[in-house]
Amino acid sequence: MQDYQATPDLLKNKVILVTGSTSGIGKEIAMTYAKHGATVILLSRDTRKLEKVYDEIEAAGYPQPAFLPVNLQNNDPQQYQQVADVIEKEFGRLDALVHNAGDLGLLSPIEHFDEETWFRVMQINVNAEFLLTKYCMPLLRKSDDASILFTSSGVGRQGRAYWGAYAVSKFATEGLMQVLADELESANIRVNSINPGATRTKMRANAYPGEDPNTLPTPADLMPAYLWLMDREACPKTGQAINARDFIK
Repeated sequence: MQDYQATPDLLKNKVILVTGSTSGIGKEIAMTYAKHGATVILLSRDTRKLEKVYDEIEAAGYPQPAFLPVNLQNNDPQQYQQVADVIEKEFGRLDALVHNAGDLGLLSPIEHFDEETWFRVMQINVNAEFLLTKYCMPLLRKSDDASILFTSSGVGRQGRAYWGAYAVSKFATEGLMQVLADELESANIRVNSINPGATRTKMRANAYPGEDPNTLPTPADLMPAYLWLMDREACPKTGQAINARDFIK
């Protein structure tokens, strides 16, 4: 895996939706996929930041992106249907859906965990992913080679004290990935999860304020893994729980 090299036009003519695409790993995914030829649909709640990433992609000479200002804290199914309707109208299909957006919440013992924070984390990390996947599924079925990628975590594969709602939400993410992969086994849609691991991001800094960020990989270091998961020839399997660190040389 460490030797994987994506071809420059790997994602040419692909339409890919990336949530949480205005900073950190999400922005890097969007820029990398656009660099490799994809038309990237940026999704975030911050219009100003969406416009900035949009401009960066255009300035780099990559395929013209699109953006959708969407607040994933909204649990109204109509919002997610509208997202699918816009994509269908503008592009007619979807080749990949990358669930990158996430909420860390807070680190606290379960018995003292703030209820409002718990519900918010579950909404963004689980319910929004379910709703977006559900309403985008008809668009993914129109693709000749579709992929759904969920973002997991080490604490979503082995529980750890004080990680509360975030850890539980990532266990749910892994379960959703496995159920979908099994349901879509005979379809042209691969479903996998990726654990980025400790990465130099704002979320990581919030969780580990005393950690030296210079000791961690950058989002750019993880991109071979994200490209590999979009490459059917290199990654034909579905239902995999991948670790991005396995791709870092």
